[in-house]
Amino acid sequence: MSLSYSTIAWGASLNRGVKPDVQYGYKSKTTAGTVFNFFDSLGSIAFAYAGHNVVLEIQATMPSTPEKPSKGPMWKGVIAAYVAVAICYFPVALIGYWIFGNKVDENIFKSLEKPWWLIAMANLFVVVHLIGSYQIYTMPVFDMIEYLLIKILKFKPSWMLRSVSRNIYVAFTMFIGITLPFFGGLLGFFGGFAFASTTYFLPCIIWLAIYKPRKFSLSWFTNWVSVKSFCFENKKPY
Repeated sequence: MSLSYSTIAWGASLNRGVKPDVQYGYKSKTTAGTVFNFFDSLGSIAFAYAGHNVVLEIQATMPSTPEKPSKGPMWKGVIAAYVAVAICYFPVALIGYWIFGNKVDENIFKSLEKPWWLIAMANLFVVVHLIGSYQIYTMPVFDMIEYLLIKILKFKPSWMLRSVSRNIYVAFTMFIGITLPFFGGLLGFFGGFAFASTTYFLPCIIWLAIYKPRKFSLSWFTNWVSVKSFCFENKKPY
């Protein structure tokens, strides 16, 4: 699904051609606004490439032995996943900016405007994608809710309890999404505040503490750059 609607996005943009009045300069007219947009974009990138704790559950279900640990195929899967994400994201970002410049909308389909049937098809692909991925991303939350209801509040386990609790949670998140029309602007905040810490900061700190690489080696330098970038990112003025 991601490949489908992302291909529609950059393919339709190429077909439309570069706008006559396209501008590639800074969108904001002030220094403060430019700095804020820069940090917001870093947060959005962190959000887009952030990991998820469901990955740990996936790895836990994989067969693993001392001779053949699960980290081998898991590492290959993670690399393949990030390559697939890059294939979907980079053409849209580069071609979208080339065609529309700094006036490109955060939803590139709004910038395209037509053909309406192609945009409708792309949005349908997005809906199908979200319906499927939402079930995976919320599994840890569903587990936590069911643990609270059954172990703490002593509800009797049943399919009705599971159905009602999950539907209430889905309805709540849908309500929040609908009532926040500026949700796209929050992506940078969530990326910088939450996802960057669990994806780029804490793993590097833990790795440095456990393996203690030689100072100024490539691995030492790479991990510390990630740590410092996270600290710098979280200083942006939301």
